[in-house]
Amino acid sequence: MMMTAVRTNKGSDQSGMTLFAVMAVMAIFAVGLLAVAPTVQQEIQREKEEESIMRGEEIAEAIRQYVEFYRGAKLPNSMDDLLEGLPQGTHNRMILRPSAATDPLSADGHWRLIQADVDSLASFARRVQRFNDGVLPNNPSPTFDRYTLVLQNSLNLDTDEDSTAPDDTFDTVTDNQPFIGVASQSKMRSVISYYGIENHSKWIFTPLFRGTGRQRIGGVQPPRPPTPVR
Repeated sequence: MMMTAVRTNKGSDQSGMTLFAVMAVMAIFAVGLLAVAPTVQQEIQREKEEESIMRGEEIAEAIRQYVEFYRGAKLPNSMDDLLEGLPQGTHNRMILRPSAATDPLSADGHWRLIQADVDSLASFARRVQRFNDGVLPNNPSPTFDRYTLVLQNSLNLDTDEDSTAPDDTFDTVTDNQPFIGVASQSKMRSVISYYGIENHSKWIFTPLFRGTGRQRIGGVQPPRPPTPVR
């Protein structure tokens, strides 16, 4: 009976040691997960931002095609106008993929529509201008010049604006408004820098300022400004 008791205690000791070892391994694993969690979260956000930029650029291109098709006479009034495409023979030509109409950064997936006015465009135009050493790229065609004339007296390179702070001035309009671009409803600080801007709410995707030449609007024009890049 004595020997049996010894064997039982020894078995219990071994089980206890095994359990302790498993708990130690789990604790180390948990610490490792906590260490990599911020990196994983940042990478997920980066992927969503890259997708949002890609879709926003697709919308900007669709707006360009839409406005040029109607020779500048009208702007799209809703995302449906772009999704319906443009007349071509007996059918419509698609200019925007349905998936691009959804913003992966906004909680409800809806893009914010940007009007062709100073209040909506001036801040972004200043950022593009600053990013290009004081000049704006020209428009992809003269059709769009009418929409940038409103900026002539509004751009000021001396304005010191925080590129990481959210835009708290906008009205969230997602439908039934003539628009020249779109932006996210998200006000989060971004991982990716877009034209030097590091906040989702200040990224504007528009066909404006996309030409290969230069238009001088305020500031001093340098000899060879860089091409805008993301």
